Amino acid sequence: MAIRTLSAAAGVSLAAMTVALVATPAMAQDATPAQDQAQATDAAPEAQEQAIVVTGFRAALATAVNVKKTSPVIVESVSAEDIGRLPDASIGESIARLPGLTTQRLFGRANSIAIRGSSADLSSTTLNGRPQTSTGEQRNVEFDQFPSEIVSRVDVYKTPQANLVHQGLVGTVDIKTIRPLEFGKGLLSFGGRGTYADLGKVNKDSNEFGYRATATYVGQFMEDRLGVALSAAYTDEPYQAQEFEAWGYADGPNNTKIIGGMKPFGVSTQLKRLGIQGTVQFKPVDELTLTVDGFYGNFKDKQIKRGIEFPLAWSGAQLSPTGIETNGNLITKGTFSGVEAVVNNHGYERNSDIFSGGFNAAWAGEDGWSASFDFGYSKTDRNELTLETNAGTGPGAGVGATDTLTFVSGPTGTSFTSHVLDYGNYNTIVLTDPLGWGGGAPNGSQEGYYNDRIIDDEIKSFQVEVGKELEDSFLSKLTVGTAYVDRTKAKTPVEYFLNLAGGAKSLVVPEKYRTGATDLGFIGAGPVIGYDPFALLEDGVYVKTLNASKDVPAKAYSVTERVMSIYFKGDLKATLGDVEMDGNIGVLAQNTEQKSRGFVNLAAASLVPVTRGARYWDILPSLNLNFRIPGDWVVRFAAAREIQRPRFEDMKVSLDYSYNVNSGVITGNGGNPQLRPYRAWAADLNIEKYFGRKGYVGLQMFYKKLDNYIYKDVVPYDYTGLPIVAPVPITNFVGTINTAVNGSGGKLYGVELAGTLPFEVITPALEGFGFTGGLGYTKTSIKPGPNANSMDLPDYSRWVASGTLFFEKAGFNARVSARHRSSFQGIFVGFGGERELRRALKETIVDAQIGYDFQESSPLNGLSLFVQGQNLTDEPFVSVDNGAPLQIRNYQTYGRRFMAGFNYKF
Repeated sequence: MAIRTLSAAAGVSLAAMTVALVATPAMAQDATPAQDQAQATDAAPEAQEQAIVVTGFRAALATAVNVKKTSPVIVESVSAEDIGRLPDASIGESIARLPGLTTQRLFGRANSIAIRGSSADLSSTTLNGRPQTSTGEQRNVEFDQFPSEIVSRVDVYKTPQANLVHQGLVGTVDIKTIRPLEFGKGLLSFGGRGTYADLGKVNKDSNEFGYRATATYVGQFMEDRLGVALSAAYTDEPYQAQEFEAWGYADGPNNTKIIGGMKPFGVSTQLKRLGIQGTVQFKPVDELTLTVDGFYGNFKDKQIKRGIEFPLAWSGAQLSPTGIETNGNLITKGTFSGVEAVVNNHGYERNSDIFSGGFNAAWAGEDGWSASFDFGYSKTDRNELTLETNAGTGPGAGVGATDTLTFVSGPTGTSFTSHVLDYGNYNTIVLTDPLGWGGGAPNGSQEGYYNDRIIDDEIKSFQVEVGKELEDSFLSKLTVGTAYVDRTKAKTPVEYFLNLAGGAKSLVVPEKYRTGATDLGFIGAGPVIGYDPFALLEDGVYVKTLNASKDVPAKAYSVTERVMSIYFKGDLKATLGDVEMDGNIGVLAQNTEQKSRGFVNLAAASLVPVTRGARYWDILPSLNLNFRIPGDWVVRFAAAREIQRPRFEDMKVSLDYSYNVNSGVITGNGGNPQLRPYRAWAADLNIEKYFGRKGYVGLQMFYKKLDNYIYKDVVPYDYTGLPIVAPVPITNFVGTINTAVNGSGGKLYGVELAGTLPFEVITPALEGFGFTGGLGYTKTSIKPGPNANSMDLPDYSRWVASGTLFFEKAGFNARVSARHRSSFQGIFVGFGGERELRRALKETIVDAQIGYDFQESSPLNGLSLFVQGQNLTDEPFVSVDNGAPLQIRNYQTYGRRFMAGFNYKF
C-alpha cells in the first residue's frame, strides 16, 4: 500500500530502473551492466513524457509492459504501483492475476502459486535473486506471509537463462524490494485500512473488523551516493469461514454410496503479520555500488474451529429403511438413529519468523568489464500447533445420549432437516472422550491431543559473476560465474495426550472458559458449545502426558543440500535487415550433494538412526532469442534443459517397516534420500505486438518433455543390515517399500493469450479505460503415479484465466478483477501434517476497487482514498471424491471482505 504510493510518485525513476534490472535475473538486483544503463538512459525521455499524464495503476501496467518488452527472457511482471493498489492482502493475490498463474486458497487467502497450470512444487521463489526458505515441508514459499506493501516488483520468469541458478521447472518467481538510489528521490509515506468480514463473528469470541498500517521512507544523501529505504507493514485482520467436511462415503444398500461421517466447523482466524524491509546503498565511485538489504517477517495465525463430528454410516448408527432417496448411486436423504456425536473445540497456532538478507557489490567499468558478488542468508523458524479437544454426552462409546438425524446430501454437502440433541447446552455436552478414541493413551482415554510440528530451515548462498562486453561482435557480452547454496531443513514433532486434571473422565465446562455457542445452522445442527481450549490447557484444566510412542520421534528428519554451480552465458545481438535480434546462449552446470538424517522404525524394536544421500550432476543448456520486427512486433524463441528439486518430505530417510506374517515379506513406508530432480527439455515460442510502452497483446506457446518425474510407488527394497523381528528366520531381506521414486515423465504443453490494452490506442475518446489479463490452456500426459490419471497431477488446472477492467483519469480510479481456474487436484494437510489430494472444483474470484487520488492543485495533494472488495460473489471452495461430483468432501465459504483506507505521501 505504502510502496504503491511512493512508486506511483516515482514514475520516471522506476520505469528506467525496470529496464536495467531485467537484463540479468539472477544478479541484476544490484548489478547494472553498462549496456543496460544505456538502454535505461535511452528509455528515460519517453518515461518522463509519460509520467506527466500517467500515474498509479496505469503507470504500473506501463512499467510491467516495459519489463516484458525489453527482457531477454520470457517474463511476466507486476510492479509496485500495482501491488497495494489492487485489493490484495499479500503478493500472492497480486501475482495470481498474471497470465498463466493462479493460486490455491487457504481459508480465503492466496497461499501457493501455480504457474502454467502446474503444481507449486514445480516452481521456485527468490527474494532479490536469492533462494528463500519455506515454512512447510515443501520448497514452495507461502506467499501470504509477505505483505504486499514492502515489495517494489515481482517478476515471474517463464524461461531460464544460465545465470538464473535458482530456477524452477515451470517458472521462477523473483520478489524485488526497492533500491533507494535507483528510486531517485526522497519520500515519506504512510497508510492504513480497515477490514470487515461480512460473515460476521462465526465464533462469538472472534472479530469481524481488522486493520493494516504501513509506512515507507526513502532518502538519498552525500550527493546521491548514499541511499536508504525502510518499509514496515503490520496486519491484524480476521478471516472467517463456514466449513463442511465429509469423512468420506461408505458403501450403502443396493450398491449405493452414503455419507460415512462428517464434521462441520465454524472457523475463525486472526492473522497478525509484521513485515519490515530495509536497504542501504552506497556508491563510493560511479562504477561501484554496494548494497545491504534485509527482510524480517513475523507471522502469527491463530485459529479456532468449533463444530461436531457425526459418525454416520461408518459407526454403530442405524440407517432407517424408510424415507431413503437417491440420486444416481448416492443416497441423498435418509435418517440415522443412535448417532453418538463428538463436539470439537480445536485450536491452531501457526507462528513463523522469517529473516532474509544479504550483501551485494556490483562493478560496472567504462572499459566494458563488469563484476558482482552477492551473499545471501535466509532462515525460517516455524511451529504449527494443533490442539484438539473433545466433548460429548458421556465418556466412552455407548455411554451417553444419542441423536436421531434426518440428513440431506447435495451440492453444498450434507445437512440435517431434524435432530434431537441440543449441542449448545453446557450441561448436556461436557468435556470427555465421547467415543473412547483415546484408548491407546496411557490411562486408557484422552480428552484431547496436542501436536506441535517444528520446522527449521536455513540457507546460506553466494554468487560471483564477471562479464566483458565485446564490440562489433554477434556475441555482445560474455559472462562467467559460480554460485553455491548450502541448505538444511529439519522437522521435529512434539506430541502429547490431553487428559482432564485429577483423573476425571468428564467435566462440565467451567463458566470462566465459556465463549458462547457457535451457530452451525448452515448445516442444520443448531448451536454448539464454545470454550477456549488454549486457556483450559494453560490453567491446568487439561494436563499433558507425553506420547512416548517411538512413532513420534520417527517422524523427525533433516535434509541437507549443497549445490555448487558454474555457468557461462553469452549475450547475443545482431541486425538482420530490418530486424533487431538479441538474446543469450549459455550453460549451467550444477553439482548436488544431498543427505538426510532420520530414524528407521521397526515395530517391537528400538529406533535406529540412519544417514543416507546421493551426489549427482546436472548440465543445463539454455537459449533465448528475441526478434524485434518493425511495427513493434517481438517474436521470442527459447529452449532449455530445466530441473526442479524434490520435495524435502519426499527426500527424508525416515522409514517405518515390519514383517508381514501372511505374505512372508518385509513391507515399509518412507522417504527416498537418493531422489533426483524433476528434469525436462523445454521450448517456448512467443508472438507479441506492442503499442509503444502502453500495452501489448501476445500469444505464448510452450512445450515441456519430462524425462524424469517423481511419484509414489511400491518398489523392491533391501532391508539387509536392519533389525528384523519375525516369528521365523528371515532368509530373504528384499521386501517392498511405498516411497517416492524417479520414473519416466510425460508431456506438459499449452498456449496462453495475454495482453494489456489501454483503450486509448483504439480511440482517444476512451483515454483512461483499459484491460489487462490472460487466458491459458495447458494439457498434460504426466501421471503422478503408475496407475494414476494424468488429470490427477497436483494443482494442475487445464484452464486458467484472469482479467482486470480498469478506469483511471484525473485522480479517479476504478477496476474490477476476476480470476478463474478449472478443476484441479487440491493439496490438503491432514492432522499429522501429511499431504492429502482431493479434487477441487472450478472457481472464479471477483474483486473490485474504487478510489480517488487528490491532484497537485488540491491542498490535499498526496492523499489517496480507496474502498476495496474481495470475493464479491462469495465463491466457495469445493472438493469432491474423484469421479463423483455429488460426493462433496469439502465445502468452504469465506464470505466477502471489504476494506477502506488511505495513503499519504510527502
